[in-house]
Amino acid sequence: MELGALLGIAVVSLGMVLTPGPNMIYLASRAISQGRRAGLVSLMGTFVGFIVYLTATCLGLTAIFALVPAAYTAIKLIGAAYLLWLAWKTLKPGGQAVFSPKELPQDSNGRLFVMGMVTNLLNPKVAILYMSLLPQFIEPAHGHVILQSFVLGSVQISISILVNGMIIMGAGALAAYLSTRPAAVRVQRFVTGSVLGAFAVHLAADRSKAVLATP
Repeated sequence: MELGALLGIAVVSLGMVLTPGPNMIYLASRAISQGRRAGLVSLMGTFVGFIVYLTATCLGLTAIFALVPAAYTAIKLIGAAYLLWLAWKTLKPGGQAVFSPKELPQDSNGRLFVMGMVTNLLNPKVAILYMSLLPQFIEPAHGHVILQSFVLGSVQISISILVNGMIIMGAGALAAYLSTRPAAVRVQRFVTGSVLGAFAVHLAADRSKAVLATP
């Protein structure tokens, strides 16, 4: 795979994981209310959810490229539209800040794991991320579409787990810090929203076409 593709998915993945969503809110809230260990157990469930989505997506990408080549353009536009929506959600007045944790009841490790997985599986951002964005970085002409998909997905999962793990470890201190510094929250929202918006424009303006995948 080309280095540009790996760097591209890494940048987008970082922007996505820093955008407030069900996973971040749940994991931060769990870490604050029940401790870091509970947050990490929940994160392992989130990891399994990512694997389920990635596997399902990878097994279907070859069929999408082979049977409906025009779907490449449609998927690209869907991805661009979704990124624009995320950018607007982050940048609009009163947009969601990184941390808005809620107090949660104490749960067993098993329930923590399951809830982390279910929260991820029910997160539409994850489904659209894989179906809309992975194809943007795949080169069908190089063949091995499924392998390319797994590699790109692995980069995304690694970044997501690493960042969320760091958030869990520092959740309490970070929440306290941001609660007294609204300017820091505004800066985070501006940077994240701008990155997502810029990439959305790039995707929408890209005129490249997909080539049928070969085994």
